[in-house]
Amino acid sequence: MILTGDEIKREVLNGKIHIRPFISENINPNSYNFRLGSTLKIYNENVLDPRKNNNFRILKIPRDGFILAPNQLYLGHTIEEMGSDYYVPTMQARSSVGRLGLYIYLNSGLGDIGFKKQWTLELHSIHRLKIFAGMKVGQMLFWQPQGKISLYKGKYKNSSGPETSQIWRDFVHK
Repeated sequence: MILTGDEIKREVLNGKIHIRPFISENINPNSYNFRLGSTLKIYNENVLDPRKNNNFRILKIPRDGFILAPNQLYLGHTIEEMGSDYYVPTMQARSSVGRLGLYIYLNSGLGDIGFKKQWTLELHSIHRLKIFAGMKVGQMLFWQPQGKISLYKGKYKNSSGPETSQIWRDFVHK
């Protein structure tokens, strides 16, 4: 069962959904609009190796915007910290940015119960596109789980800003 916008707001006020900062005007009929943060990370390497921590560089989105190049992965982040110990969060792009050819995630739209930080966005544009820090790029939805809840304890638990892949940690213990 998906929560309505009114229920999302009610659960934020009750402390069962974490959205910081929370802006009431960003509530939709069944989601919350979130905004793009000001930091981007781009991998430096031509070939990415999942067995190692790949090198990257950090970019700040200038006040007058940043132009995304096509076929380049940019790791961005939400301004908001979002999540819940009671509901399953999922994110999706706003249709307005989709109509500009911007993908905000490639395969990680489902969140874990217990993750309550900034979300990393996997930005990819199909053509040159100017983006701005603070623009509303996506929507967070919250779903009622069924069954015993186990809170997230994974490698991204203390995320802040865009996080590069930590899959290399899976190989360390082999």
